[in-house]
Amino acid sequence: MFFPSPNPSTLRLLLMSTPVGPLGSGLGGGVELTLKNIAQALSQRGHQIQIVAPQGSILNDLSDLPLIELIEIDGTLQPTAQNHDRQTPALIPEHAVLGEMWNYARHVQTEFDMLINFAYDWLPFYLSSWFERPVAHLVSMGSLTDVMDGAIAKTLDAFPGTIGVHSRVQAETFAFGDRCRCLGNGFDLSQYQFQSNPDPIVAWVGRIAPEKGLEDAVAAVKQLDTPLHIFGAISDAAYWQDIQDRYPDAPIHYRGFLSTDELQAELGRCRGMIMTPKWVEAFGNVAIEAIACGVPVVAYGRGGPAEIVEHGVTGWLVEPDSVSGLAEAIARLDEIDRHACRHHAEQHYSLEAMGERVEAWLNDILTQHQLRIR
Repeated sequence: MFFPSPNPSTLRLLLMSTPVGPLGSGLGGGVELTLKNIAQALSQRGHQIQIVAPQGSILNDLSDLPLIELIEIDGTLQPTAQNHDRQTPALIPEHAVLGEMWNYARHVQTEFDMLINFAYDWLPFYLSSWFERPVAHLVSMGSLTDVMDGAIAKTLDAFPGTIGVHSRVQAETFAFGDRCRCLGNGFDLSQYQFQSNPDPIVAWVGRIAPEKGLEDAVAAVKQLDTPLHIFGAISDAAYWQDIQDRYPDAPIHYRGFLSTDELQAELGRCRGMIMTPKWVEAFGNVAIEAIACGVPVVAYGRGGPAEIVEHGVTGWLVEPDSVSGLAEAIARLDEIDRHACRHHAEQHYSLEAMGERVEAWLNDILTQHQLRIR
């Protein structure tokens, strides 16, 4: 049972998770970690949190926080938007978990001060006008489809200030990007242990799907004969099989989808981490996870990673889609000071700083909402 807060300065917040997979499954990509980190940051600031997510969700590392409650909703998972073309319409499957989650939210909304939507989907934006409580939307991707751009733009027109993004480069993919609130991201850095003496291996972390460009990382390490450890959920089994068929002799090792504790321990052992996005990543949480462990990052200079990686300080930025550039940068990983990587993470990506930014955003939205209803 979720009880109202006795403290008027405490917010009661309903966090609506991504409908593409249960929390803890890895199917939701960086959205899962972002939601967890924001829930933790806001809970530590005294706010009451209820999270609504697909059936089968688990809250890793949050079970000891009494101000956070998880509600699981049954239903058909939503297709991911990454591979849609510009003209793809809004799609809702039969018995969609997305619809069931927002139907639940409709019934309980008056128990909360506001809702935060983490789903990159048309329905939550459309429904914003039909809710009594204000809805904040944290957009996890850049511009992908016309229908999504239109839904976000209409929401901004009706409710200015309610759209948050992770990076400037993500915002710039939208015609209305200058009207979005840039929030960055933040992490509980106590969960990431610095490791100064790596093994002679490199890592690739992410959902295994075409837009992540894993095949480029495999091609690069094959040139160097450098072992590559691959971490992440397999979103596209045919794509993963194709990579193995094309590079049967590549020194690659699939390590599965790991929890934060397990991942940071394995990631910290690596000389570096490779990021090869074929699309505009909104942010790139794994880049922060790597440098928090002292692991330099080799990344294509595309999307969020281009804002995170400081060239020559926390890693190397490479011309997008250049496998030879990746190989050259991997060969130079030992030139990066691992202590400088950890220091950079502590300066720019703490959970406390993220909590302050999100709390200020939510308070601004609530202020505007109160002015509208007077």
